[in-house]
Amino acid sequence: MDTNIDGAFSPFAAKVTSWSIKASAVTVTRLSYDGDDLPIAPPSKREEAVSVITQLEDFRHHRLWRNGRLAFEGGHPKSAIAITDLREEWQCHHLSPFDNIRFNIPLAFIRTFLEELGRPQFDGFDCKPGTRDEVILGLAQAISPYLLSRQDPNQMFLEQISIVLLTHLAQSYGGQYFPSKKSGLLAPWQEKRALEFLTTTAFDQVSITRLAEICGLSRSHFTRAFKETFGKSPYKWLTEYRVAKAKELLLSKDTIFDVATKCGFADQSHMTRVFQGVVGQTPGKWRRQNRSGAEKED
Repeated sequence: MDTNIDGAFSPFAAKVTSWSIKASAVTVTRLSYDGDDLPIAPPSKREEAVSVITQLEDFRHHRLWRNGRLAFEGGHPKSAIAITDLREEWQCHHLSPFDNIRFNIPLAFIRTFLEELGRPQFDGFDCKPGTRDEVILGLAQAISPYLLSRQDPNQMFLEQISIVLLTHLAQSYGGQYFPSKKSGLLAPWQEKRALEFLTTTAFDQVSITRLAEICGLSRSHFTRAFKETFGKSPYKWLTEYRVAKAKELLLSKDTIFDVATKCGFADQSHMTRVFQGVVGQTPGKWRRQNRSGAEKED
């Protein structure tokens, strides 16, 4: 595993060759060094983002610390990727030559992307250290000429790269469902109307019968087509949407009772049951783990 590098004036940064460009909201950086005498890199800057790193060549040896504790020691082959949550602190000591490309992706950009596709439930990415991913490597190799030439990049090309990157990450490591083109799906206009209706009425009493009528389908036909399109029933989609919005509010100063009210739950106990069923822990515990200075509520 490797992680992002901060500290532009550090002894580490002075030795490493670095190129960066922007692809939509994603910052793409290539870092390389052909020696094995680098000082330890400075700790990463905490931010609301993830870093996706792919190795362009075999990386023989390094040590990685997570929040001050040694998390990994060893090497990675070419095409190995690492996905790190930059809300935590990472620090790396490179002990052999390396060449990698890293994609810095804001969490807000990921959530917006998934919400626009009707997939609002995002709990992060799950990727085991050393996982080899030829798709991410291919995207990195496709963008590499722009980094090396330092020419003005083709923005349309870079935007498409970011869309493919997010789609692949969400499906392969984020537990998201994207159906292949087949019969039985909602038509694009039906999908658009369904999402508009669900998102605008999510915190009220939602009528699936009314939603089916808006899409010009019977309730049973609509329910089947919705599940084929999104990989879940309208009820489960709505539940996960409410939980996703509750997570956003739990990071604020709102009480858990206020969050429950704003997100359409009957009461705090109702939200706690539903939230724990989806997330695996109570709202209070999730808040304490994800927001500093949070109240001890359950």
